[in-house]
Order: sequence, then C-alpha cells, then structure tokens
Amino acid sequence: MKINKFVFISVAIIMMLSGTLIHAGPPWTHAEQATWGAIEDTTQTEVPKMYPYATCAIGKNQSPVDLAAATIKQSKDQNRLGVWYEVDDAPVFFNNGSEVVVNTSLDYQGQLVVGDEVFQLIQFHFHSPSEHVLGPTRFPAELHYVHVRDDGRIIVVAAAVVEGERNETMQTILDNTPSTPNQKNENSGISINPMALLPPNYHRPDAWSMAGSLTTPPCTENVQWYFLQEVVTISTEQLEQLRAFYFNDYREVQDLNGRSLI
Repeated sequence: MKINKFVFISVAIIMMLSGTLIHAGPPWTHAEQATWGAIEDTTQTEVPKMYPYATCAIGKNQSPVDLAAATIKQSKDQNRLGVWYEVDDAPVFFNNGSEVVVNTSLDYQGQLVVGDEVFQLIQFHFHSPSEHVLGPTRFPAELHYVHVRDDGRIIVVAAAVVEGERNETMQTILDNTPSTPNQKNENSGISINPMALLPPNYHRPDAWSMAGSLTTPPCTENVQWYFLQEVVTISTEQLEQLRAFYFNDYREVQDLNGRSLI
C-alpha cells in the first residue's frame, strides 16, 4: 500500500511539475507569467476552480527570490542534507514544452535525507538563465532536483550552473532529450546517475534553506528549497545546446515577504 501510494503521489507531482505528461490544466507560457494567476480553466464554472493558478498571484511565499536580499539566520536546528542518488537504469528524458527534464523511473531508490526524513528524487530539470539571483547576478542556468515524500511534501535542491568543464552526464541528457516539445524518450536503454552532475563526493553539501513554491503553475507553496553553496559546471557548448531547447524559461524574482535564509 505504501509503495502504491508513493507511486500515485509521485505521478501526480511529476504531472504538476512538468505540466504535460497529462494536460492537467490550461496552457501557460513564461512570456505571460505576469498574468498566470488570471488564467481561466474553461472546463470549470466555480471560483476558485476557474483559476487554478491563482496562487501564482496571491501567494505570499513564492519562488524564485533574490537570495542576496534575504536576511541570513543561523540555526543550530538546521538538519544537514544527505544526498544519496543512485544510478537510474530507466530514466525518462522529457521535453515538457518549457524545460529539459529527466524523470526518474518509478522504482528508483535515489533519495535526499534531511534529519530522519527521507525524500525520493522523482525528477530534475534545468532553467536558463537561472531563476534565483544573487543581487545583480543571474547565473547562466539553474538545476533543480525535485524530491517528494509519500505524504506529498516537496523539497527542491537548487544549484547554480556556470560555464566551465564539460560534464558527460549533462551531455547524455542533452543528446537524449527529444527536440520536439511534449515528447518523452523513455526507452533509451541508457543509465544515468543524477549525482554525476554535482561536484565530486557531494553527499553532505552545505546549503541555505528557505520556504517557497514551485516556480511554474500552479505555483504550489509549502515547498522547502535548499540552495547549494557550490556551483555546477558545464561547457560553453553544452550551455548553448541547452539554450537551443529553451532560453529565458525562468520566472521573475518574487517578493520575500519577510522570509529569511537559514
């Protein structure tokens, strides 16, 4: 029962994040993000169901943010992250219409450990340029690892991506992601290790934390973000290849509304 429940929630979250495995809501684009909250679902006749993305406009803990503008609070209660990703023998390379995505297989065991809590890695994806900024600095790209528990709680681990050394795992992703929007490559026969995108031996990373939301509709809140303090590097050619899929697929910076970095 627990496995079935996890599978159900995982599929639901993947749908919510990627938006196009099953068309679960009205279409949206990054170009119209200022009016996401007003987009209507014409299949509904009652408020608030008519406005499935209203949280994008009225939410108070929205992401992304300017990390440099946030007050930093030291907390002895902050749990250290444990990143324990494994090789996935059946990843799904997905062009979801706005991002390059890798969905992990349903029996994938890679996980994030926060204190005594375990969150399964269900997918990771890229935005270019970055969504979170540091003052005037917007990084060339941003990598998001999305984790979900069987109770539906979501944690996103974010890493800034900069130009530098070529990353072979990144190349595998770029070479196997369909060029056509809303298409999946789920029978590639290729194995992939999400850990290989990170700096070597990055099992216990240093990170800042903040409460936030998904950065695409429906902009669901109660998402816990962790921002790695070390960057990910890909080559200039790989960045160009990523941007050939999508460029400017980022959400504008949102108000902090009193939130702090921990």
